[in-house]
Amino acid sequence: MRVTSETKKVKSNFFGYSLNSNKMQLDLVCMSWRSESIWIEFIVGSRKTSNFCWAFILFFGSLGFLLVGTSSYLGRNLISLFPSQQIVFFPQGIVMSFYGIAGLFISSYLWCTIFWNVGSGYDRFDRKEGIVCIFRWGFPGKNRRIFLRFLMKDIQSIRIEVKEGIYARRILYMEIRGQGAVPLTRTDENLTPRKIEQKAAELAYFLRVPIEVF
Repeated sequence: MRVTSETKKVKSNFFGYSLNSNKMQLDLVCMSWRSESIWIEFIVGSRKTSNFCWAFILFFGSLGFLLVGTSSYLGRNLISLFPSQQIVFFPQGIVMSFYGIAGLFISSYLWCTIFWNVGSGYDRFDRKEGIVCIFRWGFPGKNRRIFLRFLMKDIQSIRIEVKEGIYARRILYMEIRGQGAVPLTRTDENLTPRKIEQKAAELAYFLRVPIEVF
């Protein structure tokens, strides 16, 4: 309940300030809110346009494979026209049905993550109280609500991890003393080098900690 109350408080403050105030900055693109002592960044999670597109493509594609595979058993009229192809047509139908069923499972997984909005939440940095709160929605169950709380004095650095190659990725971490690195961005965000460097620099300046690149 504490997380819910904090979320409501954040939203009320978000709409309570004037957009022309000199003490706050509003970034609608990144869904972040800043003042002199507080930085709150809202995380989109799984409800992204790319996930919706892939879920639709996988669903209709796998449904097509499944229908074609099923028709190999039910389309007797078609098979009777090509009796010499029966030996080849039936194994192809089994393979296509397998792909169709596998695609439906993957599509169902994507739709579940979208419905539950897995990965969404917020990061709250409060210099006045010296506390950092990280909240994420997970899958239904015991760990549905993931809430982490740290003392700002325990933050050692903001770390950028860069892995180049075919599947290049750039992830932003927050190094916590005695607890290791806590990721602040998702592995599938695909932030450009300029964006992640800018975000790391702004956050490091706000928290008064150095930046590390790995």
